[in-house]
Amino acid sequence: MVLSRLMLSLAVALLAVACGAAPSPAPRPDAAPDAQPDAQRVFQPAASGVIHGIAYGPFREGQRPGGPDPTAAQIEQDLRIIARHWGMLRVYSSRGPTADILRIIREAKLPLTVVLGAWIAPDDAAANQAEVEQAIALARAYPDVVSAVSVGNETQVFWSGHRTPRDVLLGHLRTVRAAVQQPVTTADDYNFWNKPEAAPVAEAVDFILLHAYAMWNGRTLDDAVPWTERTVDAIRALHPTLPIVLGETGWATTLDPNGDEVQHIKAPAGEAEQARFHAEFKAWAAAREQPYFYCEAFDEPWKGSDSPLEVEKHWGLFDVQRKPKAAMAGDAP
Repeated sequence: MVLSRLMLSLAVALLAVACGAAPSPAPRPDAAPDAQPDAQRVFQPAASGVIHGIAYGPFREGQRPGGPDPTAAQIEQDLRIIARHWGMLRVYSSRGPTADILRIIREAKLPLTVVLGAWIAPDDAAANQAEVEQAIALARAYPDVVSAVSVGNETQVFWSGHRTPRDVLLGHLRTVRAAVQQPVTTADDYNFWNKPEAAPVAEAVDFILLHAYAMWNGRTLDDAVPWTERTVDAIRALHPTLPIVLGETGWATTLDPNGDEVQHIKAPAGEAEQARFHAEFKAWAAAREQPYFYCEAFDEPWKGSDSPLEVEKHWGLFDVQRKPKAAMAGDAP
């Protein structure tokens, strides 16, 4: 999402200063790298029929990347809510609470797989290296939980607040792919994947993790799902040999009328609007057998500006207190 990109990049950089890289778990013997690293690897959750996933940021009121972090009990509460509705989740960094997320999924035997992130930011080579090393360590330590590794999030699209040189991204992609057995990708907006400069990146990944927000792109609710379909189809036509997984899409429930977001967002925000989009999107994805990660599970008040109405804080299907919004009516925390 557009407005929190620079804030997130700065916050993750602070995480590196405050905490350093988390201790790396010992690799498991059965997690050796693929014997044929150049062969395209299959994103297994999609192949096994689990196509519905959720983007997960674990930070609650007063928490943020770099600390304070959520407690293990809070993370377990979140994961149990998530496991009632989705079969897979996506996280954006390999450090901070991520090791706890993977450990709890395994120890609690929750029916969840994880697309593990490695946050890549410009001008912080040490933090990027720590992210990559920890992602490799976690992917190898949790082959039963980590289904794929996504190196970088919106590092290439023209509007990103943390654009990274393409050669730097490609180097990290190759490093991770040579060290793990899972499929490897990078997540970016459709407005990167539809450009000629996406070609070398597409050649380096096993599948495309695609972001496509009808709301951010000025679409009405009536056109939201049809626009999403057209966008996915356009990217598939440009990259016919790669599976397409929607990495982010969603509808916000609050919009600051004085915020910068109104330059881009024309449709109303709200719980009723989110519920309609969520229902129509789920039906479309099921009919198309389109794997996706909906954005997102819980509201994250640390994101964006200081305004409590900031759109970036309000994409969750549950609020920050873990109470379900209208789209998840009938669910109890």
